Amino acid sequence: MAAVAGGAVLALFASACTGSSESGGSDDSASGKDVTITFWHGWSQDSEVKAINDTIAAFERAHPNIHVKPVGNVADDKVNQALRAGGDDAPDVVSSFTTNNVGMFCSTKAFVDLKPQLQKSGIDPARTFPAAMLDYTRFQGNQCSLPLLGDAYGLYYNKKAFAAAGIANPPKTFSEFADDAKKLTIADGDSYKQLGFMPLYHGYESTTEHFLGQYGATYFGADGKSNLATDPKVAAMLNWQKGLVDQLGGYARLDKYRATFGEEFSAKNPFQTGQVAMAIDGEWRTASLAENKPDFDWATAPFPVPDDQAASYGRGYQTGTIVGIASTSKKQAAAWEFVKFLTTDTDAVVDFANAIHNVPSTFDALSSPKLVSDPSFKTFLDVAKNPNSGTTPASVNGGGYIVSLQNLGYDIESGKQTDVQAGLAATAKQIDTDIAQAK
Repeated sequence: MAAVAGGAVLALFASACTGSSESGGSDDSASGKDVTITFWHGWSQDSEVKAINDTIAAFERAHPNIHVKPVGNVADDKVNQALRAGGDDAPDVVSSFTTNNVGMFCSTKAFVDLKPQLQKSGIDPARTFPAAMLDYTRFQGNQCSLPLLGDAYGLYYNKKAFAAAGIANPPKTFSEFADDAKKLTIADGDSYKQLGFMPLYHGYESTTEHFLGQYGATYFGADGKSNLATDPKVAAMLNWQKGLVDQLGGYARLDKYRATFGEEFSAKNPFQTGQVAMAIDGEWRTASLAENKPDFDWATAPFPVPDDQAASYGRGYQTGTIVGIASTSKKQAAAWEFVKFLTTDTDAVVDFANAIHNVPSTFDALSSPKLVSDPSFKTFLDVAKNPNSGTTPASVNGGGYIVSLQNLGYDIESGKQTDVQAGLAATAKQIDTDIAQAK
């Protein structure tokens, strides 16, 4: 999904600069004059739309002269077309699920740099937002967006299967994880009655970037060039994953079993059906499991970490929704009041997180007594708070570099590429070329 969105946005941005952070204007909202701003977002499910509309209503009660016109279910490609065109129908405030596009939003000045507004409002981003969330909302010093709820990744495990295999506690290191995955695997001819863990990169959330989140990889050096071939953590992750593939039956056997899985976002998810005993997934899965009630007890924990980084256990990969102000907006004062409310008002953040079952995006909201939580959900709150948690950095060509690494991962796990280091060198070179062409 990120690759498709990133490609669409790149095509649009290649033809023209979207705007300038100086092209917008102010308005008289601070003096009490009535102002209407347009807010584009991607939420479409009834419960989500109700939640964001409730948040808007709370903002309008606090700012009776600022009115918000919401437009939902808007994808990034439509956003960029509107921002390029400008005019009265263009949005003033935009939220996006695709953090991969932050680099393009910032570098093309499609969104204004929010640093002046943050400073004027006395908001210290580093004290307000977890580091990983702050990282995926800025690019090369440009804070062109802010986090609006987030997703954190952790380990889901089948307690019934654990008990049957004699496993007392969830694994904390990758060696423990591999041992448990083998103990939990029950063969059935050339297939499985139960698989301990699906390590293939096509296995829904078992992606290269989610695994690398446990290693603390940086992706780029200080010079802005890809360091995939020189950062030993990347090769270590690829070799670890390939080793797990081989230990659990090999690529062909695992891929055949993967073809029997149901849809990821349904009651037929392989963890919910018991086809796999452990899974890497986000906090939203807790709500799905509570609703669909599988016939086994389950629990969550942080995803394991490399043995040589055991002290970092508790970390995880993070991503989320971002929100920014269109540089073409002529109502940026009112737009900032709305963005500030959405992203920093503790009650607003908590209420929205409770309603759509996402991780809050400020330190205060993460610790709020009003936050609805249980032991399973708390795992993801703790991951979000963990200073070792990380994300994928913004790039001028969106998620292109992530797709390049993922493609290398496919080749390695399937045996098509046997020289990991050579593959990384070629991939890093391609990433640098792609970024240079996108500038």
